[in-house]
Amino acid sequence: MGGDPETQILAAAKLQRISETCPSDIFIAGYPRSGNTWMQYLVAGLALDLNPRLAPDTLVQSLVPDVHATKFYKRFGTPTFFKTHHLPQPEYRRVIYLVRDGRDTMVSYFHFLAALGDTPDFLQLVTTGEGLFPCRWHEHVEAWLANPHRAEMMIIHYETLKQNTVGELQRICQFAGLERDRSLIERIAQNSTFAAMRAREATLGWQDAWPKDRAFVRRGIVGSFKDEMPKPVLETFMESSESAMRRLGYLSERR
Repeated sequence: MGGDPETQILAAAKLQRISETCPSDIFIAGYPRSGNTWMQYLVAGLALDLNPRLAPDTLVQSLVPDVHATKFYKRFGTPTFFKTHHLPQPEYRRVIYLVRDGRDTMVSYFHFLAALGDTPDFLQLVTTGEGLFPCRWHEHVEAWLANPHRAEMMIIHYETLKQNTVGELQRICQFAGLERDRSLIERIAQNSTFAAMRAREATLGWQDAWPKDRAFVRRGIVGSFKDEMPKPVLETFMESSESAMRRLGYLSERR
């Protein structure tokens, strides 16, 4: 067996480096706290008829690898789905871009950091972006909407996914070239509701070192910024993000 020792070990274990992907693979890209983990579970269900309510996090992470959390992965099929928060990359040829109202996203991100013990200053967070990964919310949105590498891309709104999970999963199947019965899609949707995911977390927890006394699946409601984002923080956020919010339809009459 040729190659360096690490390559030989990976080949024996049928593993690939996380950077080794195929043009037909699909990257679920989204700003942190936009429903990315939920989407991992949904897509794992679509790929292998996995029950999101009962699936251990380790299994989901194996089926839909997080590019930020692992160096190696095993390919169970093509296309393989990956989760990423990165800005556009040349190798990301097919992309599902998951978006959420930036105001709700930042509220969720603030609580996420607080749960990890960072005790951030909310106003400073949205003003400078210090402590945010990979950038500020509007910068992420603008970069992906520009689609500089001309990826084949579909956009999924978190809010629509919550309201019509079955319909959005059907769109994903069409985009990915997956033939799935509606009954399977309905079952996945039913087993991945907010209540189901909260119950899953209470029973199985998470793979990483998430604090046991804090809920990872926290509120998940649409419009949480209305009672959780202080007015000065909201005003500062909108100064930089109004244009991106409008482009995504969050300030139009329909939202």
